[in-house]
Amino acid sequence: MKQVAFCFFNLSTEQDVFNWASKQTYIALGNMMSAAAEIGIDSCLIEGFNINEAEKYLSEKGFIDLNEFGSSYMVGFDYRNEERSLKKR
Repeated sequence: MKQVAFCFFNLSTEQDVFNWASKQTYIALGNMMSAAAEIGIDSCLIEGFNINEAEKYLSEKGFIDLNEFGSSYMVGFDYRNEERSLKKR
């Protein structure tokens, strides 16, 4: 019988769980961005933003409960202003 190796994560603190979950977010983001592209919507993944300011803004607007959730990435969706030209070779 073939043995399968499992990798166990140390998720003993809330910060460990948040860090792990943040990395898993890429799976959902990839699916969202691919689905958007299929229907002609462009997207852009954003990292490196001021998390504290973003969370403060989202909390003040009532979009996020900071006691339950946190931000790790942003993604922007929009329609293209101009059609992409074909590459000339």
